[in-house]
Amino acid sequence: MKGKKAAIYVRVSTLEQDTDLQETELRQYVESRGWECVVYRDKGQSGAKNDRPALNQMLNDLRRRKFDVVVVWKLDRLARSLKQLLTIGEECRSLGVDLVSLRQNIDTTLPAGRLTFQILGAVAEFERELLRERVKAGMAQARRSGKHCGRPALRKFQPTDIETMRRLRSEGGSVRKLAKDFETSQWMVARITSQVPQDRTEVA
Repeated sequence: MKGKKAAIYVRVSTLEQDTDLQETELRQYVESRGWECVVYRDKGQSGAKNDRPALNQMLNDLRRRKFDVVVVWKLDRLARSLKQLLTIGEECRSLGVDLVSLRQNIDTTLPAGRLTFQILGAVAEFERELLRERVKAGMAQARRSGKHCGRPALRKFQPTDIETMRRLRSEGGSVRKLAKDFETSQWMVARITSQVPQDRTEVA
């Protein structure tokens, strides 16, 4: 009997992180089931994003029925909203592809697994909303304490500043470094350095 083919999907939110832990455990699981596998990796990709390169490729291959089961470490690696999670799950179901979450012991071939899948998806979305609210509350408290949040404060640039910024940019200086050196935003650096020199003072 021909063995199943599994799609292993792994994701980390920052480029500094790696997917080794997830991938090692998932490969061991797939091998224990006697399945073949292909790995799809997204690095530096938030789970809140629907448009992720490796995820998109996996879904395209899913629609071509290149594998029989999708295996993830945890559901939040695959999606962080209930809508996205259920959409992917329903697409798997309609194509006859199983979905397994290793750490949560979920297998959508079983009724209990399908129920748990939906419940955990709701929890993942709820946790994300809580995190957003905590961030908002933290920023509000920082503002009440007189701390600045977000973009650098508005400032005026003298003609000499503008000339220096344009010269450094023309000599290969990066927008990011100039923004840091001149205490402004990258957007403002790009705006100033792309303009024709003027005599008036410009405001960032």
